[in-house]
Amino acid sequence: MAIDTRGETSDTPSRGKKRTTPALFYRQVVAELRKVIWPTRKDLITYTTVVLVFVLIMVAIVTALDFVLTEGVLVIFGGS
Repeated sequence: MAIDTRGETSDTPSRGKKRTTPALFYRQVVAELRKVIWPTRKDLITYTTVVLVFVLIMVAIVTALDFVLTEGVLVIFGGS
């Protein structure tokens, strides 16, 4: 399915849309950040612990697979 782009140029803003000023953009960003529900210290410690444990488990799995596959290749192709 083709999109009709005749008459439009890429360097001009679309009709009906105005560019925002940096000050307005900053105010909008601050307003959105005020809506965010920030985690408590307890939540943050819990989330960080979960992520670190997950990463350590994944590192262990990848290390084990690397060791097993390396040994398998050395057995098949005969390493020194």
